[in-house]
Amino acid sequence: MTTIARVAQAAGVGVGTVSRVLNGSSSVSEATRLRVLEVIAELGYEPNAAARALSTGRTRTLGVLAPFFTQPSVVERLRGVSRMVADAGYHLVLFDVEHADPFGELTAAGRLDGLLCVSLLPPDAALERFAAAGVPVVLVDAEHPRLSGVSIDDVDGGRIAAEHLLGLGHRRIAYIGDDEQGAPFGFTSSARRRLGAAAALRAAGLELTVRLGPHGREQARSLAAALLASAEAPTAIFAASDSQALGVLEAAETAGVSVPGDLSVIGFDDIEVARYVGLTTVAQPLEESGVRGARLLLGALEGSPLSAQRLKLRLVARATTADPYHAARTTRVARHPRTSDIVGHT
Repeated sequence: MTTIARVAQAAGVGVGTVSRVLNGSSSVSEATRLRVLEVIAELGYEPNAAARALSTGRTRTLGVLAPFFTQPSVVERLRGVSRMVADAGYHLVLFDVEHADPFGELTAAGRLDGLLCVSLLPPDAALERFAAAGVPVVLVDAEHPRLSGVSIDDVDGGRIAAEHLLGLGHRRIAYIGDDEQGAPFGFTSSARRRLGAAAALRAAGLELTVRLGPHGREQARSLAAALLASAEAPTAIFAASDSQALGVLEAAETAGVSVPGDLSVIGFDDIEVARYVGLTTVAQPLEESGVRGARLLLGALEGSPLSAQRLKLRLVARATTADPYHAARTTRVARHPRTSDIVGHT
């Protein structure tokens, strides 16, 4: 096994010099640093992580705490995080959230150099604990006055979706979102999107029909099925996420309701599958939010000041929205791929 002493001997320097090169010390000349790094590469030397942590106070490990990290929107964010972390030479540890107090059992001291929280807001007690351990915390898809983070304006996103449907001429518009009483992990994005949509409809002299349930594609399909079977079925449905919008499309397909002929559907996020099924959606830069969150965390490790970044939303109009008179004017219903042929149930 290659040791640091062997590296030092081969490079013609002392062990202390090799250690300083590994720790990124500026006290080593560029020529010496390059020679040591060349020997390290030739010999395949890998410093013991525990030993480096003791000598530098750094584990070169960053944590990501995320609920439902198999959900498409979280996966796309993690793609951006992973790329930035790997390029910076850090290891990444994922902590899946399975209960409502994910911070209660998470001990950062000695394990992590920093923590990125996705769609979760740490309680003050947890923030104090991380601050005491010298572990910076950065948020993605959440906001806190004491933390750096990347977020979007969910209220504005709801307005964008509603105004798109209103502009097409829809007047019976429904919203399918997440339960707001006792929502797990304190999620509020669905509620804020509902508020934005409801305000846009009120400004037009209309009322938003709201149906809420547990987050998920199957639950959204059930809520949509009930709406479509009602006497005053909506001509358009805005879903709080693309995953829920897929459930709405499945309900329409089962009920024999053409999209967008008899029903317009709009989602939120612009996950990858949305492009394949032609789903109109309010797009947020998911992967970019992961990149920016990781960049903020890496900056926090170097003492950068707090930074709150707000990413822009945009409407992506595809094949699932049209004016409510679309079916009456055409003999051929626009087709989109069956959602069940694209992805399995989540």
